[in-house]
Amino acid sequence: MASPLILAIDQGTSSTKALLVDDAGRVVSRATVPLTETQPRPGWVEQDPEELWRSVRRAVAGCVDPAAAPRVAGIGISNQRESLVLWERRTGEPLGPLLSWQDQRTAGRCHELAGSAELVRSVSGMPLDPMFSALKARWLLDTYDPDRSRAGDLCLGTVDSWLLSRFGGEHLIEVGNASRTQLLDVETARWDPRLLELFGVPAEVLPQVVPSCGPFPAARDLPPLADGVPVLAVMGDSHAAMFAHAGWRPGVVKATYGTGSSVMAIGGGRSAGLCRSIAWDLGDGPVPAVEGNIRATGRTLTWLSELLGAPAETLLAEAEHTGPGGVHFVPAFGGLGAPWWDPDATPVITGLTLGTRRARLVAAALEAVAFQVEDVVSAVEETAGQVRVLVADGGLTRSTRLMRLQADLGGRVVARSAEHDLSALGTADAAGSAAKLWTPGQLERRPRPAEEFRPSAGDAERTARKAAWHQAVRRARTAGRGGLT
Repeated sequence: MASPLILAIDQGTSSTKALLVDDAGRVVSRATVPLTETQPRPGWVEQDPEELWRSVRRAVAGCVDPAAAPRVAGIGISNQRESLVLWERRTGEPLGPLLSWQDQRTAGRCHELAGSAELVRSVSGMPLDPMFSALKARWLLDTYDPDRSRAGDLCLGTVDSWLLSRFGGEHLIEVGNASRTQLLDVETARWDPRLLELFGVPAEVLPQVVPSCGPFPAARDLPPLADGVPVLAVMGDSHAAMFAHAGWRPGVVKATYGTGSSVMAIGGGRSAGLCRSIAWDLGDGPVPAVEGNIRATGRTLTWLSELLGAPAETLLAEAEHTGPGGVHFVPAFGGLGAPWWDPDATPVITGLTLGTRRARLVAAALEAVAFQVEDVVSAVEETAGQVRVLVADGGLTRSTRLMRLQADLGGRVVARSAEHDLSALGTADAAGSAAKLWTPGQLERRPRPAEEFRPSAGDAERTARKAAWHQAVRRARTAGRGGLT
């Protein structure tokens, strides 16, 4: 009899990916479907919920050969977090766009609610910031149900909720995703009445919080799969990548280099620059995590690609061997995330001269990725203990220059995963465990091929480079408040 397979679906910001994994954990097939986003106004970032669902169906159809479909024993789903959809409970029709995690339309509300910032942080584990779902929930409800008279007829949910709703059954949300909404008490893993009242969100519109292993409704309308294939695991994308790295091991911190970046470690410490969230719950209770989120890393490079009219791959190749040039680029598009959490910061480029060429500008953007990640890793180290190794995944890790710089800035080993689709693999690992295709011990011992980068810079050079970067960050934060740079 042919061996069973696990289908992993990774619904991300810029694309949806599907991976088919065999019972040894090897990827045997994959497919990617790109997604669009729109910016109807400055600071607004939206996606079409129906396009998102269609991309899932197309990715599955492109990944799973009809002859292999009967062998699929279960499905794992990972998804972009904090993004929010509002839809009608009876028809399943979305009432408006998906508000992206990148969306900044609610930044003004943060200032209005500043007096409640300490309550929000202490209960939810998150700083008051427009990236998280709570203010998006308020905006959607104010727009489509201003008097809250339809609360019982509407469903409000993150991307995992939206996808699960396509399969039918109850209105559900996985606990790790729920912990990123800023409406959940991160200690009890329950919706908090004080936060619901503060943000104007009726409990009736919210999904039921369930563990990462469900129970979830079985899949349907995902050809060539037959209806009824079980969904065995759901995780937020950063959480799933952490799981794929076996990130439960002591001293391991994960950095995902995507549209934005997530730096995550298992642990429950408190830090002014980090968020507390729930990594996953696979049946033994919620596992706490600390995390720092960076708004613009890969997105900075795609922005430059659009601005300069050249493919990102071409620009990165030009910048790969560019030497130091004294240019610093602080990509505070929509403010700065961790560890600053400054929504008023504005993008700045310092050190430009008439001799600056585009390769140097791209190199500065790439360096900004490493500087931002190092700032967050340093904050993680303060609360979670010494970082033994930084495990790295995501598209930008293809840049050897970036990986070397990351090792030099932190003075620690950086391990670049040989597999870029770690979010999909992480949820496949979890789903395969639920399907009994492998044991936790086998998962712990599974080879995870990675290329190691060791620091070559000395302490003096490292300190000087960080000081110059932090001076540029101060300018970005001062300029955002109308000060002199």
